[in-house]
Amino acid sequence: MSTMTTTPYPTLTLAPVRDLRPVRTTPQPAAAQLRLTRRGRLVVLLATLAVALVIGVFLGTGSVASEQGGTPEPTRVVMVGEGETLWGIASEAAGDDSTREMVSRIERLNALDTAMVTAGQKLRVPIAE
Repeated sequence: MSTMTTTPYPTLTLAPVRDLRPVRTTPQPAAAQLRLTRRGRLVVLLATLAVALVIGVFLGTGSVASEQGGTPEPTRVVMVGEGETLWGIASEAAGDDSTREMVSRIERLNALDTAMVTAGQKLRVPIAE
């Protein structure tokens, strides 16, 4: 029979936590990571906006005009009298049509910002069909 000798296990002593230091490992190469500074991000933003502007200019410069001229709307010139309003003039010119639509057409023809007219003002008014 063989004699077995028992060897005692070595005793482990643990260091206190405050004495532990981080283990430095060899840095792994970054997988194509790009870091931009604040100035770099600003440059990228401005370059992107410039490209978008150039694309917008080239796409937006297409002509929408046709080769044939349109026929002008037949109009007559009306001088606004004392106490007359644009609504009153439009209702006379509209005939059976909508007065509101005629007011809009008169404003568009005369490039009016508001429906306010003054006595002596000349307006181009569409002729009702």
